Amino acid sequence: MGQQDLMVRAAWLYHVEGLTQAEIGERMHLTRRRVNELLAAALEEGIVRISFSSPLAENVELESRLRDHFELKDAVVVPTPADPRQLHSVIGRGAAAYLDRLIQSRKPASIGVGWGATLRETMQHMTPANEPEIDVRSMMGGLTHGSEINTFEIVRGFAEVLKAQCHYFAAPIYAESPESREAIIAQSVFRKIFRQTCDVDISYLSAGDVSQQSLQVRYGLPEGTNVADLIAVGAVGDLLGRYLDAEGKPVDHPLNRQVLSPELDDYRRVPCRIVASGGPHKRDILLALARARLATIIITDAESAKAMLSSS
Repeated sequence: MGQQDLMVRAAWLYHVEGLTQAEIGERMHLTRRRVNELLAAALEEGIVRISFSSPLAENVELESRLRDHFELKDAVVVPTPADPRQLHSVIGRGAAAYLDRLIQSRKPASIGVGWGATLRETMQHMTPANEPEIDVRSMMGGLTHGSEINTFEIVRGFAEVLKAQCHYFAAPIYAESPESREAIIAQSVFRKIFRQTCDVDISYLSAGDVSQQSLQVRYGLPEGTNVADLIAVGAVGDLLGRYLDAEGKPVDHPLNRQVLSPELDDYRRVPCRIVASGGPHKRDILLALARARLATIIITDAESAKAMLSSS
């Protein structure tokens, strides 16, 4: 029996009749290793072609393309909901499932989080765990008024669902001036906490845009800040409150000198940097983060993933 015949027979028994490799080896009088080699060769030479009928298969392909194109460690693509109001929930659910697996497999000592609706949805859908050795830390300042999407509520929520330790960075997102920022960080109590913001194993953030849909634009900017000025200097969105251009570089604007969050070079030291965002208004900033390699893992929706790939 020739090599071609062996491949066809082994592939038929495996893919059609559902025999195990051990059963095929016994029937064809071959070793299990030889059966494995025949099955691999059948795929490589096109004798067997595997297709998926599930619509989720397209998302798996998009994940692979995102990983390859932007040199990501991983990507998660969820279906784009018909109702845009459900986008935060859908992405949050996908992120929650991913974080559940990641935490169980990596057993991180510390996790840094930001704020926003997607993070709120994520913590609400995560599987409760008992991880008292994990430190959950704020990576940036918070809003000066109460909100369920605030940094303080988000870090507390993640700590509660994981039964982990909770560490706040009790400061506003923006100081009144660059000088005020330096004065705040110079205080010993803040200096130590500020150094620890990037001393985490995993960071989990959401990206902001410059439209009125942005929670940062609506709630987080200092009084008197004109978003049009940010757009005029090239800003497409923010990460950690730092406004970036289309290439993921900080724009020349006072806010970037007032923000109480890590410098991007310090943020890059975090080994696992997850960013979860989606929707048409987030595509420019997601693409900027991917281009600048600021995220190692991106979690987004299918239409956003397609837009990123077609625009790059």
